[in-house]
Amino acid sequence: MKEVLLLKYGEIVLKGLNRGYFNSILESRVKRALKNVQGEFKYDYAQSTLCVYGSDDADMDEAFEKAKKVFGVATVCRGIECEKDMEDIRKKLLENIDDLLGSAKTFKCDAKRSDKKFPLKSPQICAECGGIILEARPDMKVDVINPERVISIEIRDRAAFIHGNGEKGAGGVPVGSSGRAMLMLSGGIDSPVAGYMIARRGAAIDAVYFETPPYTGEAAAMKVQTLAEKLTEYCGEMYLHSISLTEIQETLVQNCKEKLFTLLLRRFMVRCASRVAEKYGAGCLVTGESLAQVASQTMQSLAVTDSVATVPVLRPCIGLDKEEIVVRAREIGTFETSILPYEDCCTVFTPKHPDTRPDMAEILEEEAKIDVDGLVERALATDHFVKLG
Repeated sequence: MKEVLLLKYGEIVLKGLNRGYFNSILESRVKRALKNVQGEFKYDYAQSTLCVYGSDDADMDEAFEKAKKVFGVATVCRGIECEKDMEDIRKKLLENIDDLLGSAKTFKCDAKRSDKKFPLKSPQICAECGGIILEARPDMKVDVINPERVISIEIRDRAAFIHGNGEKGAGGVPVGSSGRAMLMLSGGIDSPVAGYMIARRGAAIDAVYFETPPYTGEAAAMKVQTLAEKLTEYCGEMYLHSISLTEIQETLVQNCKEKLFTLLLRRFMVRCASRVAEKYGAGCLVTGESLAQVASQTMQSLAVTDSVATVPVLRPCIGLDKEEIVVRAREIGTFETSILPYEDCCTVFTPKHPDTRPDMAEILEEEAKIDVDGLVERALATDHFVKLG
């Protein structure tokens, strides 16, 4: 059997004259995803589908799982290539009928005839293939409304393909087609989900993590690195930057009003992250903030923190509630790591009664008490990074 993975495109088919650009990025992303999979792979694009052929020793199981995580792929099917001839289609269908049907009891056939020169039309192909299945498997029944298995027969320009139920891919558009973003990655549940969501919209991502030694330890840093590594399964390689905020937090505690600690700290984080983004070519910051989830995420608080950003701040989770974010975190495999009990810098000096409606004049008055520019420069001097993925 000559098995092939059929990677069906989703949103890319709507890209018009830019479609070739997205196709080339997607193919490069698939190649990157499969680079460490056993075997050699060849690629052929035709009619909104990327066909991936493996060598005889290729691990098609692993390739299938990795292909499902590539943004831009809507559906992944394991198929069989045939000659564009009903005799060969009949033969391959019979040879692989048990694999195609599994334990299902109902099925329907679906045919797509992209090559209009093929002698049979789509309904005729479905009728003939359905008859073959019923003859070989009399236990099966046809159900065109809610079948357990759909057996698809595609007649394309170069060859024909047979495949069973496909599995849902990651969707979205290919990473790298929408520029680069700098994710402000904490050890919590929200920010990894935000990184996933912005990568799904085509942004390549790097990340910056703010630590506070000795108040936060090595375990907290390793937790964040683990989260970043999980994100690379979807977005490919990234650079994870780590910046110390210890001096900044201690300065705020010594000089500023407690109710404003969190907002003042967030402004420093945005200043530092903006500088890192500009230095390394990221066009925006990404945060996991959700409107009104905590005191620092009210409209007024977000306006206060955004005012010091020098690049746009994107918040993919802004309209999601906590339960929705948790569901997505479980889906992408970050939840169990995110709930490990290690402190991050935002929780170390949390005020008892944070201000939810901050006044900008009061914020500026507090910042006038400290050397903002010097603190930012010294924090940035602690930046160290690791390449992941």
